[in-house]
Amino acid sequence: MLHSKPKEDSYLQKGLRKQLVQTLREKGIQDERVLAAIEAIPRHFFLDPAFERQAYEDRAFPITAGQTISQPYTVAYQTQLLEIKKFDKVLEIGTGSAYQACVLAELGVSLFTIERQRALYDYVGQFFFIKNYPNIKRFYGDGYEGLPSYAPFDKILVTAAAPFIPPKLVEQLKPSGIMVIPVGDDTGQKMLRITKDTDGTTHIEERGDFSFVPMLTGKNNK
Repeated sequence: MLHSKPKEDSYLQKGLRKQLVQTLREKGIQDERVLAAIEAIPRHFFLDPAFERQAYEDRAFPITAGQTISQPYTVAYQTQLLEIKKFDKVLEIGTGSAYQACVLAELGVSLFTIERQRALYDYVGQFFFIKNYPNIKRFYGDGYEGLPSYAPFDKILVTAAAPFIPPKLVEQLKPSGIMVIPVGDDTGQKMLRITKDTDGTTHIEERGDFSFVPMLTGKNNK
């Protein structure tokens, strides 16, 4: 659950973030800009106070609406695969807690992020920390549809497991763009990196096994 009331970011928590960054480096994250963004963002702000002491462990935690805040390694790994450049126009599918969104925004992109869970969309709207990033534009909608009126995008990131590659998202990817998406079912998924040539041809690379919550169609207004 997110809270609108600001929290403290202590020297202890900053030190724990440094340790987390070192852990990610040892696990193979090499993009120093991504690591700097992880170190800059107080992850404990995004978690229920009950989990505050564990915020800098490299693992996922439950949040509102039956969703999770992703493991920091997964956030860093997906972001690194995108090869983010400052001022990239990025579409994120699955705002969730907004932790991944803030990592992308910290890298200087223009971010468009979609959330299908009304409860989460509303929570994030009241979340004090997101106001630090005016380059985040939030939408309540169906991730499978993307945002055609704002397309095309330099990069697209999907933060939930799709059973297939959504064709409308591929359409909304710029030529020479990159999309990162976990694809599979509840037994596990493959992380895919999809690149689009200037003629519209796509290339798919498998980049490891992961486990995400499922990407669902439509909107949940509860």
